[in-house]
Amino acid sequence: MPEPLGVIAGGGSLPLRVVQAASAIGRPVHVVVLEGHGDPAAYVGRSHVTLRWGLAAQMLSWLKQQGVREVVLAGNVARPSLLSLRPDAASMKLLGRIGRAAFNGDDSILRAVMKVLAEEGFDVVGAQALLAGLLPEAALLAGPMPDDVARADIARGLAVCHALGAVDVGQSVVVQQGLVLGVEAIEGTDALMLRAGALKREGPAPILVKALKPAQSTLADLPTIGPKTVESARLAGLRGLAFQANGTILLDRDATIAAAEAAGIFLLAFNPAEYSQGVST
Repeated sequence: MPEPLGVIAGGGSLPLRVVQAASAIGRPVHVVVLEGHGDPAAYVGRSHVTLRWGLAAQMLSWLKQQGVREVVLAGNVARPSLLSLRPDAASMKLLGRIGRAAFNGDDSILRAVMKVLAEEGFDVVGAQALLAGLLPEAALLAGPMPDDVARADIARGLAVCHALGAVDVGQSVVVQQGLVLGVEAIEGTDALMLRAGALKREGPAPILVKALKPAQSTLADLPTIGPKTVESARLAGLRGLAFQANGTILLDRDATIAAAEAAGIFLLAFNPAEYSQGVST
């Protein structure tokens, strides 16, 4: 019998797609739905339990009871405050093992969480291991070819993303004609674009640039683009979305490309090496 898979599910469509893909190849799937993030209704009829972050020990215990060894962390998760966790005694011990990473950026926390999962006997696998084509290769996927101004803005945005990532802050930046209109922090990409759009100047419109943090794990929390991203870019008056090839999740590929084409927004999966030469922060 195929080995069971555990999915720790946040919000959005990605966790359900992972569940469906694993089920399609005959793997039993057991889902921990994160309370307040994932939608339990999406997993009705499937093996699942809904628990809050503060009951992390119960999550792991339940997965072990199902015979799970491999786990996928997928979906959107708003970082909770420490006060809202309300951990039970067993989960408090797990949090203690995460240690100071709980006060750092998302990548630091995820690395600490994955270390604890490994110590508990789990292997974390990326969603891309189950979903072919999830991480596009370098290509112009939609819209007009970026001009020289756009290419310069992408290079500038990549440099800023790397600077942000070095201190584990964010994965996105909005740039217009060399001016940084906004950088991503805890508010997320859509809110960043709408905020930055209100600051745009005359001339060639702004561009969103998304990239992995330096040395970021590719097993969770990858930069993500989807139809909602395109709609937010349209509302904000952006002219393009540029994201790191082979390192960014493209959700609902056909719908995202169609939305970008309809809005006249370019969708570019770029090779960082082509935009990193001679660029300073």
